[in-house]
Amino acid sequence: MLLSMPLHAITEVYGEAGLRDRFLMELEQFPPGEQTQLTDALDLAAKLHADDRRVREPYLNHLLRVAIRIIRYYRVHDVDVIVAALLHDAVEDHPEELSGLEQGSHTELTEAAIAVLALRYNSRVAELVRSVTNPEYDPDRDRHEQYREHVTASLERDPWARVIKVSDFTDNGVGVVHTTPEKALSSATKYRPLVPKLRELVGRPDTPLSIEAKDHILDQLDLAEERFAAILDG
Repeated sequence: MLLSMPLHAITEVYGEAGLRDRFLMELEQFPPGEQTQLTDALDLAAKLHADDRRVREPYLNHLLRVAIRIIRYYRVHDVDVIVAALLHDAVEDHPEELSGLEQGSHTELTEAAIAVLALRYNSRVAELVRSVTNPEYDPDRDRHEQYREHVTASLERDPWARVIKVSDFTDNGVGVVHTTPEKALSSATKYRPLVPKLRELVGRPDTPLSIEAKDHILDQLDLAEERFAAILDG
């Protein structure tokens, strides 16, 4: 039954345990060595985000949904991409724990954490995570505007990072109805302006997804936009 349920439905009914079971079911189609690498990435993500919450749920739920969506709905079986999906917030949220450094500048901690991912997995995983890691923001400028500038620039140069970001965005955008009213308003304000750019990037020939996967993502972006409009204009 877990294989046929929408991911947020699994979350609501079975929580983290259900998402973990669904992820392990998806891993059955991978060779044993790749399964080991993917479960290692899940273990690392679980350790780093153990105390993190995403409003009403453990943060790990979000990471599991992002990874599962890439496997099941985008039909991507590139292990580096899935590992990076599981760890896409690790450098941004936990650079000290990941790097083993107790102090340092934002840049020093970020680079040290990325180096750990390169050593533990490979340089491609590390660079994918870099592409979806937010930079240090200028406190004198609007954070949402800087976020959108960063996403646009990083996805322009890294087609595979688009795969991770659109799954992340789908979880945040389509899933905006699964959070509190305050968080929904904040998310809609932050993410709505990005929809046209993501739609354009997904449609590009160099975005490494099938036509079917792109159509699925475009439908999800349309749904996210409808939900943002209901929150902000309704």
